[in-house]
Amino acid sequence: MVFIIGATLAAFLCFLLLLKKQKTQSDHILWVWMAVLVLHQGLMFANSSGLGLRMPHLLGLSFPFPLFHGVLLYLYTRSMTTGELLSFQKILPHLLSPILMLALALPFYLLSGNEKIAVFEADGKGYEWYNTLKQVMILISGVGYVLGSLRLIRRHRVVVENEYSNTDHKTLRWLEYLSAGLAVLWCLVAFFDDTVIFSGVVLFVLFIGFYGINQLPVFHALDLEKTKGDAPYQAAQSSPNDTVRYAKSGLKSAEADRIYAQLSSLMEEKKLYKKPELAIADLATLLGIHPNHLSQVINDREQQNFYNYVNMLRVKEFLRVADQPANRPLTLLAIAFDCGFNSKSTFNKYFKLFTGKTPTEYFEQTTN
Repeated sequence: MVFIIGATLAAFLCFLLLLKKQKTQSDHILWVWMAVLVLHQGLMFANSSGLGLRMPHLLGLSFPFPLFHGVLLYLYTRSMTTGELLSFQKILPHLLSPILMLALALPFYLLSGNEKIAVFEADGKGYEWYNTLKQVMILISGVGYVLGSLRLIRRHRVVVENEYSNTDHKTLRWLEYLSAGLAVLWCLVAFFDDTVIFSGVVLFVLFIGFYGINQLPVFHALDLEKTKGDAPYQAAQSSPNDTVRYAKSGLKSAEADRIYAQLSSLMEEKKLYKKPELAIADLATLLGIHPNHLSQVINDREQQNFYNYVNMLRVKEFLRVADQPANRPLTLLAIAFDCGFNSKSTFNKYFKLFTGKTPTEYFEQTTN
């Protein structure tokens, strides 16, 4: 029964994805993943219900399927975090392990129906080497692709904090949980039977449906226009070590000083930090420079990324506005939102970082 539930849910998600307008490559990858889950769970149902023994050509078709899940998680994560268009040449190397397991199973597939049934009833006698190899491959592939996905997400988070002043819905925390969920499924594979494993798969599919269907790549709506005298802007695929990334930028100290002075003046006069969705590309366009140069200047001069820099400016503006008698009737959250914050949690976090106190503690102290 659990296989039917999982297959039905995955099929429903496939249907929803087909109806989705303006599908991205990540949507197509997710559709393929759900289709694989439908087939995998359908074949497992055939085995558990005895249908495979009545239709022996179905036996063994599920062998390579476990190896697809880690691959598709990784490809989906890569598409979501980089916006990169993955060509067939880039995807093919990741499909080699399931293709290899399929090729190694050819001697079994060429058996007659009765011979296949005999192998299954004897718990794989004669093919022990294949079962061992399959388990090793599943473990290596599962762990490797989960770790690879987590690495992409964390690199992405660094990039986002250098690109945006609001990271809500951009850090892909849910995708990190999805990767961890697949790791849990591999643990279930090691210690439990198929019923428990595929009960976990049902929850996994529900999670994907709840979070994944309406996701857009973070950089989907970026306007990739050319800044003055520079190449088209692209979402930087940087490492956390910005010093290395900027080492070859060619930005001289005097030029960096000039940019920083212009930036400070612009932020002071225009108060652009009040725009909740302010991106570094917006500022770079106004300053007539490449976003990577502006990011370098902020990192060097402020010793923090763009996200922290803008939110600290918002806290300073909040303190200035909240101190004015005319604004006393306003709630603290209303003032915070007017200063550019768009969530209470972000406001509280940066207020405490800046003042060392929570908003309540700070204003209780100032009124006493």
